[in-house]
Amino acid sequence: MGRGDLTNREWSRVEPHLPPSGRRGGRWNDHRTVLNGILFRIRTGVPWRDLPERYGSWKSVYERHRRWSADGTWDRILQAVQAHADLAGRIDWGMVGVDSTSCKAHQHAAGARKATPRIPKKRTTPRHHRPDEGLGRSRGGLTCKIHLAGEGGCRPMALLITPGQWGDAPQMIEVLGRIRVPRPLGGRPRTRPDHVSGDKAYSSRRNRRYLRRRDIKHTIPEPKDQRANRRRKGSTGGRPTGFDSDRYRRRNEVERTINRLKNSRAVATRYDKRAYVFHGTVTAAAVRLWLKP
Repeated sequence: MGRGDLTNREWSRVEPHLPPSGRRGGRWNDHRTVLNGILFRIRTGVPWRDLPERYGSWKSVYERHRRWSADGTWDRILQAVQAHADLAGRIDWGMVGVDSTSCKAHQHAAGARKATPRIPKKRTTPRHHRPDEGLGRSRGGLTCKIHLAGEGGCRPMALLITPGQWGDAPQMIEVLGRIRVPRPLGGRPRTRPDHVSGDKAYSSRRNRRYLRRRDIKHTIPEPKDQRANRRRKGSTGGRPTGFDSDRYRRRNEVERTINRLKNSRAVATRYDKRAYVFHGTVTAAAVRLWLKP
């Protein structure tokens, strides 16, 4: 077993949630070998063609990762390991932080072909597909942004890929809406944390209204311009927003979550052309964090 490969305990938690190993026209290579190859590439950031021979054909490893990114297999695995952690009481629902991080896109991530216009027999659009491929231009070149919600144990709960120039505040509702932890013993999946924290970039009436409607307590500082505008309006400006400085000290938890996620070189730098494949790459890195004791 190579460094970073799945242990027997980790494999036993992932195996039941993988697609069947048999398919029409032949059989897939061993799932465990291919999965270890995917995790090796995500951890090291090497080109697919440079995968060590012990993982088999690089093309098989890449195609498996692309397929699982397209059909939502990685998302289902993430929800499954989160459900296992929740059952063991390892999820800190008391504080969920939202934040974002920019990722430099490698030159190999540009130039994805546009889909040719045709009428498919059935829906073939991959999950999390983006027409803009989640790439934005800045002075530094191509960038993309990962928006995520992280729990107190420094593990990602949900994530979203957007172009690098997109703002943080408009994405908070969608990121929180993607939190969905199943309950194996019965009942609806849990989607609502007890408390949400965010920096002042997430301060907006729309976000605060959303959190109040869902009965979620929140700690989000109010920027000076918003505070001055509210005071200028007088009684029509609304009441001052509450702010708990002691709770806000836990903001470092989501920042540490991002640091742990970007320890994977294929996450820190985007090499994938397609947005849905990069989403699968980040999700697989998040699964690896949840599998660790």
